[in-house]
Amino acid sequence: MGEEHDRRLAALARLVAGNGADALLVTRLVNVRYLTGLDSSNAAVLVRADGPAVLATDARYAGMAAEQCPGLDLVVERRAAAALLGIAADGGAGRVGFEPHALTVERHAELAALDGGVAFAPLGRLVEELRYVKDESEIALIAAACAITDRAFDAVLPALRPGTTEREIAVALERAMIDQGADEIAFPSIVASGPNGAVPHHHPGPRPIAAGDLVTMDFGARYKGYNADMTRTVAIGEPAAWQREIYDLVLRAQLAAVAAAVPGAQTQAVDAAAREVIAAAGHGDAFAHGVGHGIGLEVHEAPLMGYDGTGKLKDRVPVTAEPGVYLAGRGGVRIEDTLVVREDGPERLTRTTKELLVL
Repeated sequence: MGEEHDRRLAALARLVAGNGADALLVTRLVNVRYLTGLDSSNAAVLVRADGPAVLATDARYAGMAAEQCPGLDLVVERRAAAALLGIAADGGAGRVGFEPHALTVERHAELAALDGGVAFAPLGRLVEELRYVKDESEIALIAAACAITDRAFDAVLPALRPGTTEREIAVALERAMIDQGADEIAFPSIVASGPNGAVPHHHPGPRPIAAGDLVTMDFGARYKGYNADMTRTVAIGEPAAWQREIYDLVLRAQLAAVAAAVPGAQTQAVDAAAREVIAAAGHGDAFAHGVGHGIGLEVHEAPLMGYDGTGKLKDRVPVTAEPGVYLAGRGGVRIEDTLVVREDGPERLTRTTKELLVL
């Protein structure tokens, strides 16, 4: 466990105290990893408002936890959350918070029924509040994931030719990301060719790429827990006039969104910057999803930037900018970058060219 984890635990302890609780039981695994560095399928952390944090996991991860988190008290127990709640009760805690978005109704009932006299209370998304603004070590890992993603795209370009199927391209992208250093893929890759490009989250299938197609590829690498997300659309052969028109339109919209992603900007305003460009060209109905989302330990995390989005961007918040135009029966274009909101202007982490590539 590094100094950054100590800082995160200390900051969370202050939030717990500020919310009138004696401790917070963290059960969401991605939040456990954020706070301790431990990546497991069964773990929980008890973060006290005043006192040391306690990590619990089962015997499968005990050695890893002891090695990676030497500064934390460790409990080896399969029923990790119940064990920590018992420790809180034994320590005299009167009010212990939980993550309401991370517990099922059934699991909450089990924990709330444990004898010990502890008031078990929802405390909201306190860890997610901390995760919203990234430290520079996190941004460096996202940047590394983005660099892997860029290199994978370059590696796969020669395979983008008539006769290769969408599924073959998706597999090639995923193989290339691993070959370039990814720990795993961030999400199942999207490859949509020709008329399939009109489906924003098309599942790549057996359709062979054909001359005259636009091909949209949405993919990303995961590196040391942090994710990249990039979309590029290319042309197979000389594009038709309508294809160039919507590509240029989406590019202008994407650049507008990137330029709007500054500290203090309302997330809704970033979406509007792109949406207004597309609507002015008569394709407003063809852009039905939000312009972007936060990214970090999860591919989709706060903030969500849509026409109904709320909240403001801050310095050091990584987000995506990904407008698209989708024309049913014809095809579509989406262009997406991962970037970081900075005081001196957005920093683009995915660096692949956004000029239309004609292959």
